[in-house]
Amino acid sequence: MKDRLAQLRTLARPLEPDLRLRQRWMEEINAHAQGFVEALATGPAFRSSQHEGKGVLASPLSEEPEEPDLLLKLLAENIEHTGVNLGAPGLLAFIPISSLYAAALGDYLAAVINPYAGNYFASPGAVRLENLLTRWMAEFVGYPKTCAGDLTSGGSMANLSAVVAAREHRELKAREYEKAVVYLTSQTHHSIAKALRIAGMSGCVTREIPLDSAYRMRPDLLEQATHADQQAGLLPWLVVASAGSTDTGTIDPLNAIADVAQAHRLWLHVDGAYGAMFALCASAREALSGMERSDSLTLDPAKGLFMPCGSGAVLVRNRQDLLSAYHYDAHYLQDRSSLASLDEISPSELSPELTRPFRGLRLWLSLKLIGVRAFRAALEEKLLLARYFFDRVRELDHVEVGPPPDLSVVTFRWLPGTGDPDAYNQRLLNAVQRDGRVFLTSTRLNGHFWIRLAVLCATTHQEHIDLALEILKETSKTM
Repeated sequence: MKDRLAQLRTLARPLEPDLRLRQRWMEEINAHAQGFVEALATGPAFRSSQHEGKGVLASPLSEEPEEPDLLLKLLAENIEHTGVNLGAPGLLAFIPISSLYAAALGDYLAAVINPYAGNYFASPGAVRLENLLTRWMAEFVGYPKTCAGDLTSGGSMANLSAVVAAREHRELKAREYEKAVVYLTSQTHHSIAKALRIAGMSGCVTREIPLDSAYRMRPDLLEQATHADQQAGLLPWLVVASAGSTDTGTIDPLNAIADVAQAHRLWLHVDGAYGAMFALCASAREALSGMERSDSLTLDPAKGLFMPCGSGAVLVRNRQDLLSAYHYDAHYLQDRSSLASLDEISPSELSPELTRPFRGLRLWLSLKLIGVRAFRAALEEKLLLARYFFDRVRELDHVEVGPPPDLSVVTFRWLPGTGDPDAYNQRLLNAVQRDGRVFLTSTRLNGHFWIRLAVLCATTHQEHIDLALEILKETSKTM
């Protein structure tokens, strides 16, 4: 056995690289990373490719180590140079995600230090840091000190946590699901339906509340639907409002919806994955008024705070609702109280995750190195850039615009003199996407094809909006 142990130790030695090798790896990878960051500002927002990254499959995992330069070349050809380029200033599609270098440094440190951030006793400092971040978010959106929050892997997981908390708060049993009613709109993000399905509640009654002309939920019709369901012996349970819908960027009338929810004992969940972070800006607070009255709120630092993918957050007004949903115990954890004071609630008791990465460090380090003021200024800039684009695009001949932007999404379409407008706009958008310098996507409103522009990359500035306008104008002349 001793001989075999010695042999295995030798074979496994590459898992413990010495300082010289670590430094060589770091130098090569850092040089590659710096080149990527430098090229990001002037590179395309989208690259189409014939191979679509198939080179990764042509390089099977091997028993022996490979050199970093070959691996970095493989990554560049098959990942960096294909598809959407997150963080590029011309990325004006979906809800854009940025690439802050400070956040990347945070992720590097988090992976090296690798604290067990799920349990307070295992890493009190890491838990305190993450709880500090959720309390900071709660403060600027107007949530009370009785709330609790969790840093999630994204907006979808945040919405799922909110749905489960709402279910536990109402103490709904499986036999009651077919009578429980959920109220939403055609603008509600699809992750809500997915969350209901994952939570085992796909059998709930779903009411789609009609929209007004600006694609906002109509509270008067919500009131009517809720009253009718109560009269029919159903259980009105959950209403989901949007603080910035993905399709149009519009904000539902949150105060009026909160009034209905309060009158009928509905749990009000506000999906603010896109828009909630704009509460940092004084100019957006009025539009977001009422968000602070919700029972739960989704935020997404991957959007409004320019963090990498995998940065979401959920806040719940009453921390007991999250604890009721996720509290647990196990014999092998009985030493917790003797190892730490337990002054803070562990993230694992506020979420479905037990083992989790230290995802808070990317946000904390970015806020500390850069300062909150810069984030606030960038968000206000994006609001103004969207309004700038809206004012300019509606001046163009044969262009129809959607509602004025509540936040930083603008919908528009060309109305050609002849032919099908939907087909024309599809061709126009495809040509712009193939150009690649800017990247826009589309949606459907009232059954028709619309192009949408979303401004939320940290590096997007006026010249990039001007470039998008120029590309659209020139491309429309060739259609």
